[in-house]
Amino acid sequence: MITLGGRTVVLTGASGGIGAALAAALVDAGATVLAVGRDPMKLNAMVHRHRPGAVVPVTADLCTPAGRAAVVAQAATMSPSLLVIAHAQGAFGLFEDQAETELAALVQTNLVAPMLLIRAMLPLLQAQPGAAVVAVGSTFGALAFPGFAAYSASKFGLRGLIEALGREHAGGTVRFQYLAPRATRTAFNTPAVDALNAELKTAQDDPKDVATQLLDAIRRGDRRRQLGWPEKLFARLNGVFPALIDRALRGQLPVVRRHARAASPVVLEKTHEIASH
Repeated sequence: MITLGGRTVVLTGASGGIGAALAAALVDAGATVLAVGRDPMKLNAMVHRHRPGAVVPVTADLCTPAGRAAVVAQAATMSPSLLVIAHAQGAFGLFEDQAETELAALVQTNLVAPMLLIRAMLPLLQAQPGAAVVAVGSTFGALAFPGFAAYSASKFGLRGLIEALGREHAGGTVRFQYLAPRATRTAFNTPAVDALNAELKTAQDDPKDVATQLLDAIRRGDRRRQLGWPEKLFARLNGVFPALIDRALRGQLPVVRRHARAASPVVLEKTHEIASH
């Protein structure tokens, strides 16, 4: 088991949903959290909710070189041993209805920005014993879902990045973990997604419960973990027998299309929680 007490954790997407709950869990475990987000008011509110010095806010847009540089510069003064990627952008809708700019922004936020931040942070992490990069992914990173084509693609990419880096750094000082929550009750979900989840009877977890499970996986050093049942089963079946999942999802397609068509194209830039399975 990995001890978090006394460690500095760089946490992106720290001010909302799963991010805020995970920040609280890390602080309770004795860690200092360098909380990264775009909204300074939300970040400052986090500072006041915790013990003095437990949360250090950094307002930054990780899609920009300046934003990533600000995070690295602050982290360099704090000897970080964990980087937790917990931000994302979501979009629910049919692929052909989504604008090019929305699709490009989605991939930039969910895949390119994490890739470049990890690369910039690696020298700092390699200087610390027991360091880790943790990506808070999604079930959709293993089980692509209609209505979430671009989002699924970005999460498949993130999962591939973390898996490849884990193999590239095998035997090194930094471990790489991909931890995938299932649907979570947060403001990340649009009304259309909430309606879809309700009709499909999709189970949704409380952010605090998700944070508890993520913290356990971080402490255990799990290289990969899918949260929730039957999502864990579906993700494994999709990897071995994808045709079975094709047939199962085909029956849900009319429902997905109806809710996706009813929703105007929306791209949200908030902390990552997964929107459905």
